[in-house]
Amino acid sequence: MIKYNLICVDCSETFDSWFSSSKEYERLKKKNFINCHYCGEKNVKKNLMAPSLKNKSNRAEILKNKKFKNTIKEYQKFIKDNFKYVGENFAYEARSIHYDEKKNSKAIYGRASYKEIKELNEEGIEISTIPWIEDKNN
Repeated sequence: MIKYNLICVDCSETFDSWFSSSKEYERLKKKNFINCHYCGEKNVKKNLMAPSLKNKSNRAEILKNKKFKNTIKEYQKFIKDNFKYVGENFAYEARSIHYDEKKNSKAIYGRASYKEIKELNEEGIEISTIPWIEDKNN
């Protein structure tokens, strides 16, 4: 299988299409069977595209990404072991701790919307956000 990035000469939209081989693409193009996914016209040609090659720098990037992911997972484990999960009630619980209603409670973690985070910051409530990687094994 081969994937080509195609461009419609008529509407200038680009899109990807898969073909069993480059010869199959040429055969379909010659018979005028390839059409634009957007406007339906048949005036479509291959677009310039960069090949995806495996090389040492790609392997280094993959290792770097794995290291980053593992670091995030280590943070998550620490948080799960040492903080109380409050789910969607994070903003409410953070305010309760900040305004001394639950000052002696365990540190918390949970979910908050962008709006809630912005409001907490405006109130002077210090919070931190980290990317969260869902564990697909649980």
